[in-house]
Amino acid sequence: MKKERLPLSFIDSLHRDGKIWGFSLFAVIFLFPLIMCIIFHCVPNWEALGKGLLAVMPMYWAVAIIEVITYVPMLGAGGAYLSFVTGNISNLKLPCALNAMELAGVKPSTEEGEIISTISIAVSSIVTTIIIIIGICFITPLTPLLQSEALSSAFNQILPALFGGLGVVFISKNLKLALPPVILMLILFVAIPALNEGTVGIMVPVGVIFTLIIARIMYKKGII
Repeated sequence: MKKERLPLSFIDSLHRDGKIWGFSLFAVIFLFPLIMCIIFHCVPNWEALGKGLLAVMPMYWAVAIIEVITYVPMLGAGGAYLSFVTGNISNLKLPCALNAMELAGVKPSTEEGEIISTISIAVSSIVTTIIIIIGICFITPLTPLLQSEALSSAFNQILPALFGGLGVVFISKNLKLALPPVILMLILFVAIPALNEGTVGIMVPVGVIFTLIIARIMYKKGII
């Protein structure tokens, strides 16, 4: 007797589709250098490639593991799959998802939060793609305008303005818990000039882990 296949739940379908697209992207990324080697009839210098990978891979592997642990509880399964495929998590997808859940009045790691997070990140990815296409089409005539002094100064403030707006909302919810990580990041970035926007991928997980530890201590002491 033929068994009936049970319909996939929403979460199961997310994991199925997420794995398909994740492995597909993985294959596409590795196909590009392979195709270039075939077209130009060349092979990499394996010794130089190995030395280069050994210099950078440990950091990226560590960041990748930390980001999965950090971002998935906030973004949910669907949001995490979409974010890791499309990129720009810390400076675009994460703020977008958190803001959407805040406006919808839902919490992360709930079914409602899962849906809102996935929809918001999907829309964000579509809008970003459209903007990139428009940018590619008009980049040449708009280059003088975009490189003008007035606009370049404004572009430098986009990210601080974005996180500043989100920061006011979330910091005001629990000032006692928010102050320790804010103070830590201020001290680190002032004391260590090498820390800049390029280190966000490392510093965001560090801040999250530090906040979790502080929250646990404050909770045990009855402060929060």
